[in-house]
Amino acid sequence: MNSNKHTELANHIWSVADLLRGDYKQSEYGKVILPFTVLRRLECVLEPTKNKVVEQAAALKDQEDIDADRWLRRASGLTFYNSSTYTLKKIASDAGHTDEHLIEYIGAFSPNAKEVLERYEFARQITKLHDAKLLYKVMGRFADLDLRPVERDENGELVLDDKGQPKVVVSNHQMGYVFEELIRRFAEQSNETAGEHFTPREVIELMVNLLIAPDEDALTIPGAVRTVLDPACGTGGMLTATEEHIRAFNQDATVKVYGQELNPESWAICRSDLMIKGQDPDNIKYGNSFSKDGHKEDRDDPDKVTKFDYLLANPPFGVEWKKVKDEVEHEYETLGESGRFGAGLPRINDGSLLFLQHMLSKRQPAEWVPPKGPDEPGRWKGGSRIAIVFNGSPLFTGAAESGESKIRQWILENDWLEGIVALPDQLFYNTGISTYFWILTNRKAPGHQGKVVLLDAREHFIKMRKSLGDKRKKIDDKQIEELTRLYGEALDVASNPEHPLYNKVKVFKNEDFGYHRITVERPLKLRFEITEAVLASLAVSKPVQKLEKAEAFIEALKPVIGQRWLTKSEAWVAMKDAVVAAGLTWPTGAPFNKALRDAVGVRDSEGEAQTLKGGAHEPDPELRDYENVPLEEDVEAYLKREVLPHEPDAWIDHDKTKVGYEIPFTRHFYVYEPPRPLAEIDAELKALEAQIQTLLGEVAG
Repeated sequence: MNSNKHTELANHIWSVADLLRGDYKQSEYGKVILPFTVLRRLECVLEPTKNKVVEQAAALKDQEDIDADRWLRRASGLTFYNSSTYTLKKIASDAGHTDEHLIEYIGAFSPNAKEVLERYEFARQITKLHDAKLLYKVMGRFADLDLRPVERDENGELVLDDKGQPKVVVSNHQMGYVFEELIRRFAEQSNETAGEHFTPREVIELMVNLLIAPDEDALTIPGAVRTVLDPACGTGGMLTATEEHIRAFNQDATVKVYGQELNPESWAICRSDLMIKGQDPDNIKYGNSFSKDGHKEDRDDPDKVTKFDYLLANPPFGVEWKKVKDEVEHEYETLGESGRFGAGLPRINDGSLLFLQHMLSKRQPAEWVPPKGPDEPGRWKGGSRIAIVFNGSPLFTGAAESGESKIRQWILENDWLEGIVALPDQLFYNTGISTYFWILTNRKAPGHQGKVVLLDAREHFIKMRKSLGDKRKKIDDKQIEELTRLYGEALDVASNPEHPLYNKVKVFKNEDFGYHRITVERPLKLRFEITEAVLASLAVSKPVQKLEKAEAFIEALKPVIGQRWLTKSEAWVAMKDAVVAAGLTWPTGAPFNKALRDAVGVRDSEGEAQTLKGGAHEPDPELRDYENVPLEEDVEAYLKREVLPHEPDAWIDHDKTKVGYEIPFTRHFYVYEPPRPLAEIDAELKALEAQIQTLLGEVAG
C-alpha cells in the first residue's frame, strides 16, 4: 500500500466523523473511531478461524476443569480469539439491540483483547452512541470496511498473486500506517502533541539502521533470536520497524518485541498490533516506566525477559518527572548504583536522561572473549545496543557535578557512548527544534573503544511539499542509505581529509568531553576610610549594636571622618586612638573586627592585599572567576598560560575544583563565516532604496 492508499483508507475511516458531528466534539471523534478500527481489524484477522473457535467454545462450555483460554487460542491460531457467533455486520443489521449484542460480542473476546478495548472506555462510547441513535450507523460503516490482512476466496482459501504469494489486502505494516495516521488526526483534533504518539517513519528507519547495522552478519546465523524493548513505545512503530529490519536479513529469525506506554490509546493500538502479528500482547505493559517498571525482574517468574538485545526509544522531549518524583528519588536513595538511577538525577523539568538510565539497566551483560589464536579476532559475547532520540538539552545541560553531568560522566567513563548523530530541524510533527540520536552499547567494536563518533546530518534532508504540523522536512531513502554508510565508516572518514564528507564526521576520545571546573581566585585588596555613610552603616551592624556604649563608640569615631589609610594596621591604630581618647574601651572579637572592616574597607586594586589566619591571601568573592579546563590538561599550566599574564596574583582554589562532562556538538562543527564586505552591503542597500523609490513613485502616480 503506497502512502496515497493508506491515506485514502484513513480518510475513509475518519469519514465516520460526519456521523458524529453534533453529538460529539471534534476532540472526541477519536474515542469512537480508534476502538472501532481496532475492533474491525481484529475481526478481519480472526475471520478465517472464527467457525473453528465457535465450535471449540461450544465443546468446552460445560467442562469447568479445562483451560478454555489455551484451547481457544490454539483454535484461532493466534494469541487472541472471539468465541461469539456475532459479527459487526450481523449486529448492525439489528438496529433495536445493537448495544446489547455489541457488548456481548466484545465480552466474548479473549481477556487480552478485552483489556485493549477497555482502555478506550469503549463501553461508555457504546452507550453514548446508542442513546444518540448512532450506534448501528457507525457499526454499519465499519462492518463494510475491508481490513483483511490477505484475500481469501469463497471457500476460505488464500488468493495468490502473480508471484504465487498470498495477495495482500492490508498488511500488518500497512495497518500500522493507518493507525498512526488516525491517531495523529485525533491528537490534532484534541489539540495534543502528535509527536507524543508516534515518530516519523523515515526517522525510525534511520534509527534502526544505525542500531542494527554492526550486527548484520550475526543476524544471518540460522536460529537467531533477538529481543527488542521500547520503554516509551507509543503505537509500536519502532518495534515494528526493528522486527522487520531484522527479518530482512534473516526471515527465519525469532524476534520478540517488548514495550511500555503511558497513553492508553497508544498502548491499546500497540497491543492490538502485536496480537495481529502473533506476538505476545502481554509484552506491552501499561504505565509509567519510571514509577511502574513493567519489565523489572520477578523472583516468582524466573523466565520473564528483563534484559534485551536492542533498546530504542523516542521519549517526550523536555517533559518533567514531578509526578513520579517520590518513586524515582526513593529508588535513587535506597538502591543507589544497584538501582536504575544510581548515576544521578537530572533536573525535575526534563526526564530525558532518566529514560536513558532506565534503558541502560535493561542491557544484556557483555563478556569479551579473547582470540584463541593469532589469526582469530576477539569477540563480544552478549551485550546490547541502544538508540534514543533526544533534543539538545542532554548534551550540555547542567554544570559540573550536577545530576546531568554525572550521568554523562558515568556513561563516558564506562565507554558506552558509541556515537551521536545530529538530525535536521523541523523533522518531527510536534517540534521544529534540532534533535539527536544517541547510540550506546556495552560491546563496542575494538576500533571504537575509548572513542565517540559525532556525525552532522543536519543538512541531509529534502523539503516536504506540504507540512504536517511542525514537520516540514524529511530524510529520503537515498539519504538514509548514505547516512547509514557514513556512520558505519566514520573512523575511516574522520581520518581522511580527502573524503567528500570529511567535515561531517568527527571522532573524539571519551576524555575529550570531560573538564575540570576550576575556581580562580584573586586577593581582596582594600584601602580604608571613614565617611558619614560608613559610620551610619557601622552603627546598624549587630556587633556594634551589642556594645554597651554603642552610640558613644560611633560618636568617638567622628573626629577621623574624612581620613584615609592605605593599610589595615594604620586604620585600626587611628580609630583605636580616637576611641580611647573618648574614654572608651576598644572592642575585641572576630565579629566586631569583621563588621568594622566591612564598613571601613573599600575595594581598591592598588590597596593592601588582605590575609587569612596563617598568612594566605584572602580571596575577593567579587573577583572570583570560573574556568573549564580540558580534563587531560594540567590546571596549573592552564593558569600560567591563560590567566597569570593578565592577573599575576591569581591562584586556583583546588578544594573547589569539580569534574564535569558535556558534549558541545554544535561547537565542534561550527564554521566561521566572515561578514560580507561593507561595500557589497552598501551597494545592496542603495539598490533596495532605488527599488522602493520606484514603487512609491508608481503608487503616487
